[in-house]
Amino acid sequence: MGTGRASRTNVRILRNRAETRCLGAAIARELRDGDLVLLAGDLGAGKTFLAAAIGRALGVRAALTSPTFALVHEYAARGGRTLVHADLYRVRGGGLGDEVARLGLRDRRVEGAIVLVEWGEEAIDALGGAPAFLVGLSIRADDARVASLSGLRAPMLSSDRP
Repeated sequence: MGTGRASRTNVRILRNRAETRCLGAAIARELRDGDLVLLAGDLGAGKTFLAAAIGRALGVRAALTSPTFALVHEYAARGGRTLVHADLYRVRGGGLGDEVARLGLRDRRVEGAIVLVEWGEEAIDALGGAPAFLVGLSIRADDARVASLSGLRAPMLSSDRP
């Protein structure tokens, strides 16, 4: 799992929660076992909401909540798949690689889990590199979200749909 990243960025305007759910479903359709999804953006930008949309589209039945304090939540998904949702906000900075190793996130990828990480953009190498999606979220003045998608599978998403 190298650190290769797709250079092309796909930008989407998400005007409401329904469009965010559609984006989550589109991302989920492209995910393969062992994939890494990174969600970046300021507090309140919608990372956890998008994570929940991806989880729901993967068939997660449990409520997907922010793992800010637990750091990692694991969910059963459709077809015997596993979704690991992590939030590295509290462990950013020095020692991040060691903490990622302690949490076993790279190992879970190798075992075939889909690993979705909020605040993980500084830990790409520790997470095994080559994210399928890196989604940067920002908030516009009109409260819409701007989603900038890059990564190995980002070019597979049609840019004419939310």
